[in-house]
Amino acid sequence: MILTAVDYTSATAKEDFIRSLHETGFGVLKNHPISKNLVNNIYTDWQTFFDSTEKHRFQYNKDTQDGYFPPSVSETAKGSTKRDIKEYYHYYPWGQCPTQHKALLAQYYQESNKLASELLSWVEQCTPENVASLYSQPLSSMIDHSDQTLLRVLHYPPLNGDEELGAIRAGAHEDINLLTILPSANEPGLQVKAKDGSWMDVPCDFGTLIVNIGDMLQEASGGYFPSTSHRVINPDGADKTKSRISLPLFLHPKPEVVLSERHTAGTYLHERLVELGVI
Repeated sequence: MILTAVDYTSATAKEDFIRSLHETGFGVLKNHPISKNLVNNIYTDWQTFFDSTEKHRFQYNKDTQDGYFPPSVSETAKGSTKRDIKEYYHYYPWGQCPTQHKALLAQYYQESNKLASELLSWVEQCTPENVASLYSQPLSSMIDHSDQTLLRVLHYPPLNGDEELGAIRAGAHEDINLLTILPSANEPGLQVKAKDGSWMDVPCDFGTLIVNIGDMLQEASGGYFPSTSHRVINPDGADKTKSRISLPLFLHPKPEVVLSERHTAGTYLHERLVELGVI
């Protein structure tokens, strides 16, 4: 499996991108409309947040899942016993957020949502008719007026040598939502699992955008669009002293949307949050 960046501005961008999503569960875009400067400014701004004690004043709400999640409640990937080495902040426009850090996030949330919605419409347009017949409603309408789409600011702190044996920054997992869009992080480490079981580094050139299928889209498409396992491995050598920040946007449908005979979006999300140990 080889992931090649698709030029968002090319005449065949839609077809090339959807082919990659169907074959691998992942796609990489270059020359997309999200500003590198905006992403870089968020990385810098939120590093100061995670370095401060201020973060503890924004402890997450268990019912609504907005706010700061410290390392002590970090996720444990499904099937794993090791807690991830990370802390993170959940931003929703309706949720809590420190005033001095909100403007950049609000701008990015709006811009990334717009692009994610466009990419979801690409998926919808390129879905074969026999697969599209499985959708309970058009994909684009699943996210209309949804307030569930989540922007997560992830901080993987420097490693100091006393981490739990076998723990990594993010254990192998699949995302729960429809689509995830992720600007390249400020440090490498993201890997995707190939069909033969091997792990492959995801291109991390700054300015590229990584997109992957989530379990909800896999469920709705009867597996035509696969939700592929991915992980964030620990760095080697001097890179251990560096923080890593990433900024995934998880595109979520409204809770009442029917994904399949088994699940609505709401029941599927609840099941996953229980598995992750955050509710």
